[in-house]
Amino acid sequence: MKYTQLGRTGLKVSRLVLGTMNFGPQTDEADSHAIMDAALEKGINFFDTANVYGWGDNKGRTESIIGNWFAKGGDRRDKVVLATKVYGNMAAEADAWPNHDKLSALNIRRAVDASLKRLQTDHIDVYQFHHIDRSTPFEEIWQAIDVLVQQGKILYAGSSNFPGYKIAQANETAARRGGTIGLVSEQCLYNLAERRAEMEVIPAAREYGLGVIPWSPLQGGLLGGVIKKEVQGGRRAGGRTADTLADPAARARIQSYEDLLEKHGVEPGEAALAWLLTRPGVTGPIVGPRTAEQLQSAVRASELELSDDLLASLDEIFPGPGPSPEAFAW
Repeated sequence: MKYTQLGRTGLKVSRLVLGTMNFGPQTDEADSHAIMDAALEKGINFFDTANVYGWGDNKGRTESIIGNWFAKGGDRRDKVVLATKVYGNMAAEADAWPNHDKLSALNIRRAVDASLKRLQTDHIDVYQFHHIDRSTPFEEIWQAIDVLVQQGKILYAGSSNFPGYKIAQANETAARRGGTIGLVSEQCLYNLAERRAEMEVIPAAREYGLGVIPWSPLQGGLLGGVIKKEVQGGRRAGGRTADTLADPAARARIQSYEDLLEKHGVEPGEAALAWLLTRPGVTGPIVGPRTAEQLQSAVRASELELSDDLLASLDEIFPGPGPSPEAFAW
């Protein structure tokens, strides 16, 4: 496994990030523990979760599964760079009450203590804002983060789903205040089929020294050989993937993508991950395996070298928008 620095920090993380969103809803605790053990064996040291994972009445379940895994010992916690998130409302719907969500200083304090308890650890390495909070000024957010850093409860702060201007606003505010070093990572939607982050989010992240952590690297399975699986009698696409394939032009594009990779002898899902690892500013994509086999496929992708010819062909099928303002102006 290859490693890189997380943005401008001295923190070394693997070039694959283990996403845990499936732990609980789709993967039971025993299998989740086995996947995390296998990830460590493969050298993956960067684990990503969120306080709301588990969803619905089971919010927090994923963090609890990870905490139970840490409790097994064997230096599991020491080997992991642990990232979780804050923003979503953790109260049961029947118990909804003001200040149980978003990024007020009150909710950040409440949420981090609850996450630490579920995760059975004394600190979180990268504490991420899951979404922008239009109602809370960054002065208040950074004041809360400064306290947590001083208390030793978190080490770094990151963002998720932030537009470029909010990355700039957050870090300029941090610089004016002093204290915290500001955001060190941005977790954004980015893959071959969804490249809008290249316009402003990724340039802002690179300008301010944030590591980029793409989520949904296969665009919900769209880039994982979905048409081939249908033809071979596998599981048919559903949800947004099915809606996309219902458009003849979009289906033709995905078919061209799969045909190209078959010609080069490369699995589609592995190519999509490998492509992200070639992109400037990308620390590593988040992979969310439901099985050990899916984890092994992701590891193979991290070792895959894509030829210049193949990269050029992928750009022809999925052209990016280019940086702003050239993407929408002269």
